[in-house]
Amino acid sequence: MNLGGTEVFVILFIVILLFGAKKIPELARGLGKGIREFKDASSGIKSEIENSMNERPADSKEKTGAEK
Repeated sequence: MNLGGTEVFVILFIVILLFGAKKIPELARGLGKGIREFKDASSGIKSEIENSMNERPADSKEKTGAEK
């Protein structure tokens, strides 16, 4: 799936034809914001999972102590 120079040039040419040179910076900004939001959301989910994993052993110790 390696792209050569010719393939990249053809893709860029098609993008310029479809969107125009003035719209490309706006599209790039929107794409950057979307990627940033995705990273923030995924890091938030990751921290929630880690917090729940850290709280879980304390809950299980309380349950085992109460069962004895």
